[in-house]
Amino acid sequence: MNELIQILPVLTVLVAAVALMFMSMYGEKFTTKTYIIVSSLALVLALIFSFIPFGELYSLRPYSNIFNDVLIFDTFSNFFHILLILGTLFTLLIGEHYFQERLYFKGEFFSILLFSLFGMMLLANANELVTAYIALEIASFSVYIMVGYNSSDSKRVEAIFKYLVLGSFIGAFYLLGVVLVYGATQTTNLSEISLFVTSHTNSELSLVYIGFTLILFTFLFKIAAFPFQSWLLDVYRGAPMIITAYMASTFKIAIFSFFLRAIIQDITPMIDFWDSIIYFITIFTLVFGTWLAITQKIVKRMLAASSIVHTGYLLLAFIALGQNIHAAYATVFYLIAYLISALGSFGIISHIISETKVKVTYDDFKGLSKERPFLAAMMTIFLFSLAGIPSTVGFIGKFYVFTEAINAGFAALAILAIIATFISVYYYFKLIAMMYFYPTKEECLSNDFNDKRISTYAIGFLAIITVLGGIGTAIVFFIPVLNIDTLINITQLSIQSLFIK
Repeated sequence: MNELIQILPVLTVLVAAVALMFMSMYGEKFTTKTYIIVSSLALVLALIFSFIPFGELYSLRPYSNIFNDVLIFDTFSNFFHILLILGTLFTLLIGEHYFQERLYFKGEFFSILLFSLFGMMLLANANELVTAYIALEIASFSVYIMVGYNSSDSKRVEAIFKYLVLGSFIGAFYLLGVVLVYGATQTTNLSEISLFVTSHTNSELSLVYIGFTLILFTFLFKIAAFPFQSWLLDVYRGAPMIITAYMASTFKIAIFSFFLRAIIQDITPMIDFWDSIIYFITIFTLVFGTWLAITQKIVKRMLAASSIVHTGYLLLAFIALGQNIHAAYATVFYLIAYLISALGSFGIISHIISETKVKVTYDDFKGLSKERPFLAAMMTIFLFSLAGIPSTVGFIGKFYVFTEAINAGFAALAILAIIATFISVYYYFKLIAMMYFYPTKEECLSNDFNDKRISTYAIGFLAIITVLGGIGTAIVFFIPVLNIDTLINITQLSIQSLFIK
């Protein structure tokens, strides 16, 4: 396979980010729409390059004399590249009107967005701890800037300050972990660390265990697992709505891409060491996230709190990795399901509030089905998926995760997750009830709102995929790409590439 083809998607995103940065120097010559079009075209081109090797089982280390084996390009990374590019592309399309209505979104914002994607894609390819840290920081600092991009808004400033300080602090734990691992193994290359782990006894791996535990803290912070979730509500609430959607879906996928590779490909013998820690963290993440979601009155904060619960579901699959490799397939599939549902739900709210700021609390959504039935129907689909209602992709994802957790011997934890799912019906269906069974508040009426725009069609497409992802096998079996079995096979193929030596 041509080595150049492998790096083209990452290279395309990087070149586009730099090009947008230079375009922003002449901001008066370009409109926000122009930046959106250029960014979208670059992402489509990167997506086309990513689809060239799609469906093949391979694992390459291109230009090893240049990269020194710090990057791996395989089916696994290619699969995540596609997810990350699609997540960013839909963020742009859904936020198209949101961006244009807010004059503070300048050209450099779109450059920063693509730089964040570049860091995320590089993270999916990382085979070395320092490289992973650099990629993570490129993505993280880009997200920090996007969170506080409108510096005139006090909520934005508070959000970026909290996220930046806590994120930098947890980054120090990662670096300390890398130092300890290097001190024990004399390398930061994951493949070489894997050889060291398999050739030494547990008594000789104390520093390695401590080092990776500190690195694990970074992972738990980035995905907002308990007790590292304190930043999430304020940051999600303060960030621009469309950036909240991006953080909740695409960024979370990027974090899992690296840690799944590290766990499955390189340090599998060490997984059992963290079972007890992850077990209790999963319990508290599910319980605390559920309690937070129930107590929220602002819809954006409710969705943010519910994302903590979904982190608990992902950790449930994560803890089962040591006992059952099929849990890896379940984890990746659930990431896809959550990407679609989270982008759709957060995105539709940004779509609604792009011309108004009144759709904030539950009460503000009263009567939305009468005022704008199409949007209410799509929001209902996304909430059904997040709640795990049958006939949606979210149900398939949850079923897959719970099944593999039970097969791995974590039945009690799976039961707790199922209870959390039942409780989630309350806070998701509460919003549905507001939309369908209450009269519209007079101050929330928006009769002149125009729904005939790109963001509407992008959200509609995601809603269709959400439904087809749940019932696709039954009614569209003649279209392979919409077949659930096909999607599961693709996720399995991506995981299998991690075992190619």
